[in-house]
Amino acid sequence: MNPVALITGGSRGIGRGIAIELAKLGYDLILNYASNHEAARLTLKECVAAASTKQRKIQAEIFQADISKPSHRRQLVDFVRRKFRRLDLLVNNAGVPPKVRQDILNATEKSFDEVLDINLKGPYFLTQLAARWMIAQRDEDPGRKPKIVFISSISAVAASVNRGEYCVSKAGLSMVTKLYAARLAEYGINVYEIRPGIIETDMVVPVKEKYDKLISEGISPIRRWGKPEDVGKAVAAIAQDLLPFSTGEVLYVDGGLHIERL
Repeated sequence: MNPVALITGGSRGIGRGIAIELAKLGYDLILNYASNHEAARLTLKECVAAASTKQRKIQAEIFQADISKPSHRRQLVDFVRRKFRRLDLLVNNAGVPPKVRQDILNATEKSFDEVLDINLKGPYFLTQLAARWMIAQRDEDPGRKPKIVFISSISAVAASVNRGEYCVSKAGLSMVTKLYAARLAEYGINVYEIRPGIIETDMVVPVKEKYDKLISEGISPIRRWGKPEDVGKAVAAIAQDLLPFSTGEVLYVDGGLHIERL
């Protein structure tokens, strides 16, 4: 029986990169998406194809849910229970930028609430649901090693004053990682934060020219855009239990952007 991974925001960008790498490892997948059904279907097909290149056969499903809504979170976990009857890896990847970038002196409460509901509250409480089920699975089979991953951002530590709500949400997610890591260690459930840097996705299209210039000037020691598969490979390492004595750990996937340099 294949292990099972649930990936939120799994239809595009980093979520797609993660899904494809897990498919190569033989994970059955639930790809959660909020609205873009066609993108989710395309990712599903790409995952099945990627698995076949490694002579693996997987089952992949898509499920529409807005993780900011409690009922949707419950429906998502219930779907995984019915369809797969197990959960080995939860990847909290879903996230949104503010609809309009505004200086924090002008930003609105509405934008703050929208971003934090999806980026922070959603994964906080989805993880609560998943963790309870993972604990029950461990009680039934102590040999199981379920894992939880939070995809945050370099914005958890780097201030961008024109999208403060996004930075706050990612900084909060970093603490959520620590909280669940501390709480779940006794059950053998390791929890990780992956902190991407400048990754080439739809989210950065409006500022691509700006980051092209910064990358060429050496904002990060590795002078290239990050790719969704770079983040996917980090999740794959966790999925393979290659970090068994680490929990609450931050894995930077940012080309060295976080390094303080003179």
